[in-house]
Amino acid sequence: MAGKLRSKVGNQWVIVHKEMTKEGIKTSFQNNRVCTLAKDNYNATSYDNYLALAIAIRDRLVERWISTQQSYHHENRKRVYYLSLEFLIGRLLGNNIINLNLDKQTSEAMSDLGFDLEEIQDQEIDAGLGNGGLGRLAACFLDSMATLGIPVHGYGIRYEYGIFRQKIVDGRQVEKPDEWLTMENPWEFARHEYTVNVKFYGRTRSYHDRKGKLQIEWIDTEDILAVPYDIPVPGYGNDIVNTLRLWAARSTTDFDFDYFNDGDYEQAVYKKVFSENISKVLYPNDNVSQGRELRLKQEYFFTAAAIADIIRRYKVKNSDLRNLPDKVVIQLNDTHPTLAILELMRKLVDEEGLEWEQAWQVTTRCFAYTNHTIMPEALECWAIPLLEKTLPRHLQILYEINKRFLREIADRYPGNVEKLRRMSLIEEGNPKRARMAHLCIVGSSSVNGVSELHSELLKTKVFPEFHEFFPEKFNNKTNGITQRRWLLKANPRLSRLISETIGTKWTTDMSQMRHLAKFADDPTFQEKWREVKEKNKRDLARFIYNSTGITVDPRSLFDVQIKRIHEYKRQLLFALYIISEYLKLKKNSDYPIVPRTFLIAGKAAPGYFNAKLIIKFINNVAEVINRDKNVRNKLKLAFLENYGVSLAERIFPASELSEQISTAGKEASGTGCMKFMANGALTIGTLDGANIEIAREVGEDRMFIFGLQTEEIEKLSRAGYDPQQYINASAGLKEVIALVRNNFFSTNEPGIFEPLLHSLTHRDEFFVCADFDAYCQAQERVSQAYLDPREWTKTSILNVAGSGKFSSDRTIGEYAREIWKIPLK
Repeated sequence: MAGKLRSKVGNQWVIVHKEMTKEGIKTSFQNNRVCTLAKDNYNATSYDNYLALAIAIRDRLVERWISTQQSYHHENRKRVYYLSLEFLIGRLLGNNIINLNLDKQTSEAMSDLGFDLEEIQDQEIDAGLGNGGLGRLAACFLDSMATLGIPVHGYGIRYEYGIFRQKIVDGRQVEKPDEWLTMENPWEFARHEYTVNVKFYGRTRSYHDRKGKLQIEWIDTEDILAVPYDIPVPGYGNDIVNTLRLWAARSTTDFDFDYFNDGDYEQAVYKKVFSENISKVLYPNDNVSQGRELRLKQEYFFTAAAIADIIRRYKVKNSDLRNLPDKVVIQLNDTHPTLAILELMRKLVDEEGLEWEQAWQVTTRCFAYTNHTIMPEALECWAIPLLEKTLPRHLQILYEINKRFLREIADRYPGNVEKLRRMSLIEEGNPKRARMAHLCIVGSSSVNGVSELHSELLKTKVFPEFHEFFPEKFNNKTNGITQRRWLLKANPRLSRLISETIGTKWTTDMSQMRHLAKFADDPTFQEKWREVKEKNKRDLARFIYNSTGITVDPRSLFDVQIKRIHEYKRQLLFALYIISEYLKLKKNSDYPIVPRTFLIAGKAAPGYFNAKLIIKFINNVAEVINRDKNVRNKLKLAFLENYGVSLAERIFPASELSEQISTAGKEASGTGCMKFMANGALTIGTLDGANIEIAREVGEDRMFIFGLQTEEIEKLSRAGYDPQQYINASAGLKEVIALVRNNFFSTNEPGIFEPLLHSLTHRDEFFVCADFDAYCQAQERVSQAYLDPREWTKTSILNVAGSGKFSSDRTIGEYAREIWKIPLK
């Protein structure tokens, strides 16, 4: 919308005055640099220029933000509250410019003033608010909810430090502090007036009030303040701006004068420092007891603050909390926010005076739960002694919920003690543990998986007895990505070509991509498509050289695996295949191989030994291959450090082959596969997660599918899987393993990779050996296909044409209609 924005709030028309024009942005930029930052052409830094532009864009967001929130308030609309421990939002300047439809005006304004918009955008630091797919999905969902006009509030933690900044030193991952808030963050607004007091520790006291009703009080607690910081989240081209509220921990006591006056200066500020650790870092190392306790406190801290805020908001326009579900739906993004269920019960029973049955009905109607994993270690459980120490009242509530639930089970299945044990919210053992996923299922009205396969596995393998007990709760919502971030922003060349060809409706209706199919065989369109990919590859090649010193050939096939480093994602399988190709060239330098550039990126959890060793292994392999003059023009391998949103935005547009090779049945969904697909990469992968649905959309003949399927893996596991049988049957795999065992890639550190080899040859938990030969055969099909540029380009076009289902707009539309019961405008 150009010029002034005129919007109606209640019975009043509000006129806002920030011009949505090139000249308006130039004026704002110059005014901000002088009046807000007190800088001029001579002393303004590059970051100052970024701030001046960010504030100019922010001002235009704020006008729409206020109007949107006033509208929600006036209409008393039902709202979604999205609770997530992660929001991997990336850089916001470019995204906000695009969603305000100001990209052309802003680029021209900066050019007129002698600046390059891309260089200014590169000054922004990625927000350290997430780690992987969970957090990025949450960010995509926020974008789609705003674009679809759904009233939503995101809740999370304002971490001062992200998970870590990854450096590769001597091939090893080294974790450095991710100090993303060192510089001023122009996108956040502190809301001190809505600070919430959060309690920990203490004890409970029971008493009867004047009416003889039993009351329970949580007393002698240690309190911490949760201070909210709000970030505006704009929809695309619709003047709607929602809110992401992040909580920062602040001590209730900043300074103890008694200690200070006694000369104990450290103890004088100890309580402040200790209290504020809660929001210091994303995912503290939970291999030690202090880390586990801090993680538990983080989860309660933000959920308690969110529940208090939700109730406060509700009471502004409503009074009877028994009707809370009519105006409030709380979506739990995995098990991390599960304590919100116990906290809402505590608030309703202890503070608001509802009877237990009333409170439980309200709670179960308000909550919905998204499960993101079938991996046992990721289904959170908390030790009962830790809960008793940290949250004594919540443990009592958990016990009461469990007692009533077990009574229901016993009534339906009399005498079935084993079923009681399996379905209990408390896992017996030493110590006993609280099963948070079980609490989520019992305490929510909806339980969804994030791909068709994952949702089916939840019902049949992970929670079959819960599905039998609550069949109406279970449903599927296949994940998606926002095309505004991952195509419109990340790949402007391809976006322009698509818009010139089929129009711009795809930006808000990804199903429009199907119209590209009619151009898949068009030689002229194919040539334009290839030209876009070649330019993107040249850009990425320059970035790789500048960041790693490795020279890669843009004419080679860019074969890419970028994701969190985990054994089930099988970066090791990828590395073993690369070695096998290297060996073929070493035996015969004239071997007819398709030149490839292998690119890998991802972080390993600091306490995950094998994942970190895999990173070291990949880098050692890269060092050997890249310095070998005999293969230099045919194979290159680069590990790109510090993988995050901004790096991903560079890689996806240039990628040609997407490695989605997780062990079948282990990946819940995966969204990287969708980002590759939307940017024209072809997929090599197993029938796992969203790969199955991608195959249905584009056809298995347009992908390179290989490997054991979920049922085959289960059968092989039951029969007693022996990886050595597969090694003995595969000459190629046997040779690769022998090379590694003989320290060919570790001459200076003999035996360093023995733990990987031992795991691979004795247990092979993720069936790398069983799938190796099938994977190599699929890669050979890739090479043959790449030799035919016309057919490869056609398949690339058809992949994008089939990507419409995988927009997060579609996903959120399904959540709104089927779970949240919110009509879409």
